[in-house]
Amino acid sequence: MAVRGPAMTDVARLAGVSHQTVSRVLNGHPYVREQTRLRVEAAIAELGYRPNRAARALVTGRSQVIGVVAQNTTLYGPASLLAALEQVAAEAGFAVSVGSVRDLDHRSISAVVERHLAHGVAGIVVIAPVESAGPALERLPKEVPLVTVDGDPRRLVPLVTVDQAAGARQATQHLLDAGHRTVWHVSGPADWFDSAGRIKGWREALLAAGAEVPTPVPADWSASSGYRCGQMLARMPEVTAVFTANDHLALGVLRALHEYGRRVPDEISVVGFDDVPEAAYFIPPLTTVRPDFAAVARASLDLLLTQIEGESGGELRQTIAPTLVIRDSVAAPPA
Repeated sequence: MAVRGPAMTDVARLAGVSHQTVSRVLNGHPYVREQTRLRVEAAIAELGYRPNRAARALVTGRSQVIGVVAQNTTLYGPASLLAALEQVAAEAGFAVSVGSVRDLDHRSISAVVERHLAHGVAGIVVIAPVESAGPALERLPKEVPLVTVDGDPRRLVPLVTVDQAAGARQATQHLLDAGHRTVWHVSGPADWFDSAGRIKGWREALLAAGAEVPTPVPADWSASSGYRCGQMLARMPEVTAVFTANDHLALGVLRALHEYGRRVPDEISVVGFDDVPEAAYFIPPLTTVRPDFAAVARASLDLLLTQIEGESGGELRQTIAPTLVIRDSVAAPPA
């Protein structure tokens, strides 16, 4: 009779931590205290524990491949998440197979998931930032290890997301702290959870300050849409501060303000969201909110590996805080 080798739960028990913490140490997660990391590594050495995912793949019929479902888009946020997922998966010894869809609806998602399952993937990550993806996720086989990224927080599926509302509150509060009486918002598409979260945080910050809450100016995610919104805002002398739902919208707004002779930040302050690589080179350099896409990817992989390893318990929802990046596009309003 074969003797069972040490398992992750044995390491966790000896180190006095959870199995999720052991998984984070094994995958190089940055948010583990050094003392805890050393204790886990000592337990691994003492027990001689070695993660053997290849052996598990032989038993389960699953490969060392993670299937990803993503919309076929060049938008900075989803594209950055996908790149981060591929990097952290490679660091953990997994390849990534990406199934791109034109629309995140039930039929498209189900078709890609079936293809992934036919190839025996170890688990599936769905980048699902729109409402139409929800019903498809609930109908997927329950035994399939699954994590959604930026999905619907109302649905009972494992989820990792950026704290969109917290980022929007930071951006809005930064403008209020500069002395602006209120902040106008150019919002993203209505069916995106990112957009809804940013509207929520913007409104919460204004209400907490007792400031007037203007009607959001609807847009899509493009610079051209931001430009059209900026043309309207530029003609409104009462507008002194604008928070846009992403940096491409901010770029369009900046162009429109420039054409109308409204100086930034002397007359109007602008804050974006995403911190695209070009944001530091806008005129003026753009103050914006930076999501930690690498942290989202690591948390998603941790949550997926917990399921793949057959572990139970732990948090099924993780929210990653973004950071406000202050540059030159915000100043006090004109006297």
